[in-house]
Amino acid sequence: MSIQQDNQFQAIISHAKEYGFVFPSSEIYDGLSAVYDYGPYGSELKKNIRDYWWKSMTQMHENIVGIDAAIFMHPTTWKASGHVDNFSDPMIDNKDSKKRYRVDHLLEAKADQLREKGEQQAADTLLASMDALLAAEDFAGLKELIIDQKIVCSVSGTANWTDIRQFNLMFSTQLGSVAEDADTIYLRPETAQGIFVNFLNVQKTARMKIPFGIAQTGKAFRNEIVARQFIFRMREFEQMEMQFFVRPGTEGEWYQYWKEARLQWHLSLGISKDKYRYHDHVKLAHYAKEACDIEFEFPFGFKEVEGIHSRSDFDLTQHQLYSKKKMQYFDTEINQNYVPYVVETSIGLDRMFLLVMANAYEEETIAKEDGTTDSRVVMHIPAKIAPVKLAVLPLTKKDGLPELARELMDECKPYFKCFYEEKDAIGKRYRRQDAIGTPFCVTIDHQTKEDQTVTIRYRDSMVQERVLMSKVKDLVLEQVM
Repeated sequence: MSIQQDNQFQAIISHAKEYGFVFPSSEIYDGLSAVYDYGPYGSELKKNIRDYWWKSMTQMHENIVGIDAAIFMHPTTWKASGHVDNFSDPMIDNKDSKKRYRVDHLLEAKADQLREKGEQQAADTLLASMDALLAAEDFAGLKELIIDQKIVCSVSGTANWTDIRQFNLMFSTQLGSVAEDADTIYLRPETAQGIFVNFLNVQKTARMKIPFGIAQTGKAFRNEIVARQFIFRMREFEQMEMQFFVRPGTEGEWYQYWKEARLQWHLSLGISKDKYRYHDHVKLAHYAKEACDIEFEFPFGFKEVEGIHSRSDFDLTQHQLYSKKKMQYFDTEINQNYVPYVVETSIGLDRMFLLVMANAYEEETIAKEDGTTDSRVVMHIPAKIAPVKLAVLPLTKKDGLPELARELMDECKPYFKCFYEEKDAIGKRYRRQDAIGTPFCVTIDHQTKEDQTVTIRYRDSMVQERVLMSKVKDLVLEQVM
């Protein structure tokens, strides 16, 4: 990451805190590493992203329904899914600093350094070697690659590395009132298994026919050793997942369908296609037939936001094996019983939140009519997911203007989130709304009393125009729906 990119990223992190988007968790006690709280505007933005995804999945598709499964699940679930045996990352420790690193993160950081020096081919070769060694689980080869690349610990500055070993990422806890008698269970590391164990319940009660999908949003927990890059990689995070159940033999075409459909969802928010790319997996998970990531260009480079995976029939077959309950579907069209195949779409809500923030943030210089310049920080958040849709601002606190402003507030707030403010000069109030991404500001002035018109100001262009107060609600609704 270049100095300019790092400065931009730090500016976004500072802005997120200053304007009530994201706070370090337990900050009065010096915080908790890689855990964050969402503030007044952050919680609204996060909810709006979640709702936009949920609507696109369950409301816009007649063959996708939602569930809300519990975080705690029977511990055998995670044995069946492979998480107990396989959910681990190769880690390496520096003997001098005692700091632990994920091996892929060390090598990816080195590749980024090579790119910054203009050595693109060397970076590509390094990542290709890493992928091949990870796929072969050749830990000795990976350590040799780290040493050959002269990669050192960021704390000690030395290359005094331990051998590489696997580290399981699941949090465990006890279920029961007495610790000695309690059973060990896990905080779920993903939301998908809650969908799989409910496959038959959902299929029967919702009367679904294959192909159909089950969607879910919710918290997941991973004991990341190297949690970093603000809310990009956290120990407690939220996923938005959809498992699409298909007839065996059709999974390839459905994989391609969802690969394209999910990118189109991202682009529907008005984000440039140039900021996205696909990354096809070289090393496939133990259950996967095909897999790719949708990557976004963050200030710290292209990183995964969403994964699309063709999971074969692994999950349902495993749960059938461990539970001794049939996980089959009778397909009346071909008169056959079979275990369905699955195509998964999985997006991190927190990563999507960071994507929106990074894409929206701009420090803008404005040329004034007198030849001088002004500046503002503006968040170009898409109107349909902006935390506040409309700010209602009476020009003064007297002459009946607040009463008129309240009338407009009362008309609009059942339909979308509004904000009311009387304090400070109108220019300062505009700047505060720009900084939280409010797409529309309406000023109630003395002319409003005469002709029932108001000044509406557009965030991105700063253009202002007079419109009838009675038209404001519909004007905003047209943009945010």
